[in-house]
Formats: sequence, structure tokens, C-alpha cells
Amino acid sequence: QVQLVESGGGVVQPGGSLRLSCAASGFPFSIYDMGWYRQAPGKQRELVATITSSRTTHYADSMKGRFTISRDNDKYAMYLQIDSLKAEDTAVYYCNGRWLTENYWGQGTQVTVSS
Repeated sequence: QVQLVESGGGVVQPGGSLRLSCAASGFPFSIYDMGWYRQAPGKQRELVATITSSRTTHYADSMKGRFTISRDNDKYAMYLQIDSLKAEDTAVYYCNGRWLTENYWGQGTQVTVSS
């Protein structure tokens, strides 16, 4: 059974940091390209960053500088470090895994940036 389970979200003050985690199971994680997406209230889901099976990273233009994506194939895990959080980072953050026609999503973890 394929599972992607996000964790690490919460309420954080502006300027703070969070590290989101995505725990994968049920598929050969190391060959999958992985990514983080987010969806703010009333907005469409948008790309944050991706990391390929060979660890090549790509960030959406608006995400460059404060977001860092990484993966640990041995642990079947992917991470997203978010620094200098802003109110506009408030969203549900989703983990995604893709390989050929396979495309998996997690249920998301809520990040709320508020003072």
C-alpha cells in the first residue's frame, strides 16, 4: 500500500523556521522524483520544490532562497526546510512522488504563520 505521510507543520511566528517531513512507504522511493507543493486558502495548489531520484533540485521562482528540499533514500523520507517564514507561507503543504505514470500524493500538513 502506497503511503506518503507529511508531518512537521504547525503554527509558527513570522521569521521562524519549520522542517517538514514526508515519510514514504509501499513503493521504490529511491527511483521516484519527489516534490513539495502547497495550497493556500482560496488558491490553487502550487509547486514549491522538486528533487529528482539523482537529487537534482528545482525551486519555483518565488520559493528560491528560503526553502530547501532534501531526501534520504535510506529512510524513505523527504524534507522541506522553510526559513524566515512569512504570513503568505500559510498553506497546506503536500508531498508528491512521481515515476513514469505513477503519481502519489500525501494528505498534507498545515503550516500557519501568525503572530
